[in-house]
Amino acid sequence: MSRTAKIAAAGALGGLLMTLTVAMTMREERRVETIIVPANQSVTDPLADDLRRCRTLTMPDSGCEAAWEERRRRFYAREEQP
Repeated sequence: MSRTAKIAAAGALGGLLMTLTVAMTMREERRVETIIVPANQSVTDPLADDLRRCRTLTMPDSGCEAAWEERRRRFYAREEQP
């Protein structure tokens, strides 16, 4: 296969891939469902209200420290292995 034929084949393959990419992008309809949770309602986390209050405090508070520690414990918790 000559050098010119190799370049033509690579160009044709690249063009085909570009065409497929553009066609797939234009064909897909992306629907995004937005869930709006009011700021005054904690849906799943009972600590959310305490943590929201603690974000505005500038002085140490034992209740806030306990809430943050519980949040950290949940975040870094490892799943139990059978």
